[in-house]
Amino acid sequence: MTKHTKKIVVLISGSGSNLQAIIDKLHNKTIDNVAIEITAVISNKKHAFGLERAKKASIQTIFVDAKKVNSREAFDQQLIKEINVLQTDLIVLAGFMRILTAAFVRRFSGKILNIHPSLLPKYTGLNTHQRVIDAKENEHGASVHFVTETLDSGPVVLQAKVPIYKEDTEQELAKRVLIQEHQIYPLAIQWFLFSRLKMQDDHAILDGNILSIYSHD
Repeated sequence: MTKHTKKIVVLISGSGSNLQAIIDKLHNKTIDNVAIEITAVISNKKHAFGLERAKKASIQTIFVDAKKVNSREAFDQQLIKEINVLQTDLIVLAGFMRILTAAFVRRFSGKILNIHPSLLPKYTGLNTHQRVIDAKENEHGASVHFVTETLDSGPVVLQAKVPIYKEDTEQELAKRVLIQEHQIYPLAIQWFLFSRLKMQDDHAILDGNILSIYSHD
């Protein structure tokens, strides 16, 4: 049986804890005759700790300097150029703290996944942990979703929920959510690389079925 190789590019801005989970669970692994490889980790931050994680795993690192271009569009064109050379099957956003332009999203439509620390469609944007505490919510969580031109609004693939306790601080809640992120993100990536998951007509499709929201408890 012929072994198929699937390639991932990961975009980061920070410490790269989700990147590490993906490295640990998927990088250089062969699962059901599919060989998975992270071909590069790209960052807009020169000293992002995630780049050190990549180097430790012998993964190519690329720094794209936003200060050397004069617009978001020019930055994303540089990103596109780097990714085109890598010929990736999937772009994974793992704490990439830039809003991608419509041109970038269209170029790689259906091939970009992101993880967001809330139960989408609730709490798009930043500071989600404190916002859910302030709103006195009972539960919180994380969502893996396809990236579309509207921020944090692409079709949801997979969610994990955690309880919110009265005594929770933002930091405590964030840690609890992050543990779940490290479980669900590699799983969703694996679904995509195994051709089980795709985006079609603004829906996430798993094994031929439209996902309303797939919850991982």
